[in-house]
Amino acid sequence: MTYKFKLFALTLSLIVMSSCQTKNEKTTPMATAGTFKIAILYPNGEGATFNMDYYETQHMPMVAGFLGDNLIGYEIEKGIGGRTPNDPVPFLAIGYFYVQDLAAYDQAIGEHIDTIVGDFKNYTNIQPTIQKSEIQQVIPTKK
Repeated sequence: MTYKFKLFALTLSLIVMSSCQTKNEKTTPMATAGTFKIAILYPNGEGATFNMDYYETQHMPMVAGFLGDNLIGYEIEKGIGGRTPNDPVPFLAIGYFYVQDLAAYDQAIGEHIDTIVGDFKNYTNIQPTIQKSEIQQVIPTKK
């Protein structure tokens, strides 16, 4: 093989391998029956604003740090559409925390509530809706 062909093949291989990776490769391995999921929903509405970059890089990591060893992991979703293609997105963003102990979560959030709420102004003008859930079942699907 010629040098140019080998270089081309190597470059192509690197491009293919790098395209197989995503920004955040994990999905939801932290969801297991008996653990708790806290959903923080930011509803869309007239005049609603949301800075996703700040939420991803500052706010959620800060709150995750407050949760310590109780935290299994967290997810961030950006709303992109509603029920039909013409419907507005119902939530601009949704954040999820997965924790082992709900009482420990409540205690950690309570200890830092002023800091957490005080940070809202840095990324949104929306009052979030919070739902705490106990995960009952996780049913993996085949790929």
